[in-house]
Amino acid sequence: MVGMLLIFVGSFFVEIFDSIGKNKVNNHEESRSTMAFLSVFWGAIFLFLIAIFKEGSFVFQVASLPILLVRVVLDIIQTYVTVTAISRADRTTFGFIRIITIPLLLLVDVYLGYEITPLAMGGVFIIIMGLMALSLNKGIGKDGVGWVTFSAVNGVITISLFKYNITHFNSVVADQLLVYMMTLIFFTLFSVFREKENPFAFLKKPQFLLQSVSVGIGGIIESFAYNYGAASVITAAKRVGSIFWSVVSGGLYFHEQKIMVKILIFFILATGIVFLTV
Repeated sequence: MVGMLLIFVGSFFVEIFDSIGKNKVNNHEESRSTMAFLSVFWGAIFLFLIAIFKEGSFVFQVASLPILLVRVVLDIIQTYVTVTAISRADRTTFGFIRIITIPLLLLVDVYLGYEITPLAMGGVFIIIMGLMALSLNKGIGKDGVGWVTFSAVNGVITISLFKYNITHFNSVVADQLLVYMMTLIFFTLFSVFREKENPFAFLKKPQFLLQSVSVGIGGIIESFAYNYGAASVITAAKRVGSIFWSVVSGGLYFHEQKIMVKILIFFILATGIVFLTV
């Protein structure tokens, strides 16, 4: 219950970042690499402060390094692909398509020794049917679908590696801080030398500061949620929260079409996700 509450609150803050970022990138007020920089800046700062002031919060084992290095590379790719998907896809399309992470993570959990129940199989079926119904009603836009799909599939790998490391080797703070720092360095250099932007200058502007702080808070809250359950369960709760807030922002902020259809499909998919986690 604690994990699900944390993930729902975290997804609200992440939606603030996504909505502002989509608007700013599409209006050419920031590049995708700067948006990627903003997505990890405050998360890295917050985790660094926790590591300094909370005794015992930074636990790192050298044995985790091979997995951590793979995760760093995949997370850098994931960050860029995700911000591209955010900028190109409808908010609700982004939220709905990323649901496919859940049944894939369920398969990973089965491989790691968890049993799949008949209810979980029913949940996968409901999710597939819900996405098909949404597609047939033209509730899923075509723009950015490939980016969103790649983000959802690659997310299975990065989440699984993260869950494995914090279960067997590192603390949440250590694992996330190291990944965030490497990602931050990469996108700082990419923004400066490729996009000719100073990403730190954006932190002086109120809207971009809000964008960055919100995802920093949301990302940390979501990271700690993985301490309270299986990766598939926590990600399921994350996707429910993400869909809910994306439907809200899609209707109120971006004035997307077929909102009532999307709300109906949301409840169908939420039912499927509940079945997965029972």
